[in-house]
Amino acid sequence: MLKDFKEFAMRGNVVDMAVGIIIGAAFGAIVASFVGDVLMPILGLATGGIDFANQFILLKEGATPGPYASLAAAKTAGAVAIGYGVFINTIVNFVIVAFALFVVIRAMNAARKPPAAAPAAPSKEEALLTEIRDILARR
Repeated sequence: MLKDFKEFAMRGNVVDMAVGIIIGAAFGAIVASFVGDVLMPILGLATGGIDFANQFILLKEGATPGPYASLAAAKTAGAVAIGYGVFINTIVNFVIVAFALFVVIRAMNAARKPPAAAPAAPSKEEALLTEIRDILARR
């Protein structure tokens, strides 16, 4: 049983998958940082200084009455809130990751595609029939 597991774990596909998952997690962290630290502040500045991470709809106040300066403060006070700003950040993360994966997969598929084969030369019979057709057309 141990031998079978070792054989399974050392297969190329399993190792490739593990490397892909690790790189994917690291890439996800990079995208999350890009969205949270670069893209959203620029978007917030363009929309008049709105910090999307702290945009929320208060459904019910917590033990400490509001107003709350941030979503974290509302949650700390025990308030019930819908954090739509965090949801927007997550959607932007997803779109960036999905687009990056699309570009990578498209490049891999283009690299794997074999070059178009040149058309095969006509057979002797086809060449002879073409010659006969051309002779008859000239008459």
